[in-house]
Amino acid sequence: MNAIKIALCQMNVVDNKSQNIQKAIEMIENAKKQGADMAVLPEMFNCPYENDKFIEYGESFTNSETLNAISKTAKKLEIHVLAGSIPEREIKEEGESLYNTSIFFDNEGKILGKHRKMHLFDIDVKGEIYFKESDTLEPGNDFTIIKTELATIGIGICYDVRFVELSRIMALEGAEILIFPGAFNLTTGPAHWELLFRSRALDNQTYAIGVAPALNKEANYHSYGHSIAVNPWGEVIEQAGFEEDMKIIAVDLNEIRRIRNELPILKNRRSDLYEINRKNK
Repeated sequence: MNAIKIALCQMNVVDNKSQNIQKAIEMIENAKKQGADMAVLPEMFNCPYENDKFIEYGESFTNSETLNAISKTAKKLEIHVLAGSIPEREIKEEGESLYNTSIFFDNEGKILGKHRKMHLFDIDVKGEIYFKESDTLEPGNDFTIIKTELATIGIGICYDVRFVELSRIMALEGAEILIFPGAFNLTTGPAHWELLFRSRALDNQTYAIGVAPALNKEANYHSYGHSIAVNPWGEVIEQAGFEEDMKIIAVDLNEIRRIRNELPILKNRRSDLYEINRKNK
């Protein structure tokens, strides 16, 4: 399959898990009605973006209200779904761990893979914003490149997009589309959101997609929104605003091959002088 329609579901996340799940289902249904092959939900789509809410809303994969609902929806509608992320609980011998985890479902509702956020968002911009995910969350250690019937997809979460090595490794391992569910804020969003997605797409000659929660002014954390899709030439092909919205984009995998042939950046790397390797392959 060379032409793919992807829905960027910029939903408004509230302090009510059931309402968030229902909203996500409604947006996936709307995406399917508009012919989408895949729907992408935002980071922490079932949960307000706050450390205490991560703990309160956390779910184990063995009994997840959220993931069970998304799986059933994907199967019913026969649509692939990247379930943004949720706070994932895991019981270990030494105690309980909490992760920021994204899950990819195929169009039969089966989990093809998951990504635990590798780089935790610990930020202190003086006079603007302070947030420390590491107060509650642990980082994931695995690269996530999923080969699907639609395309090969590399997955990161929000802050992961800032780390050029991650995207480059995913591209070198075959990723054609890089997707980062994210929730940039009103300080970092206007400054860096579009720039980062254009850079990752241009660096790796892939599509780069970011899907965020809408701006909820009643929440403690204010998401920048502006869900975005960028083509392999580094051009923004779609971008939302602050409000709840859904954008449908067309991804042409032939465009990746054409651009890589015309401007062979990946082939022209001087791997005799430098290289990037992942350690846990």
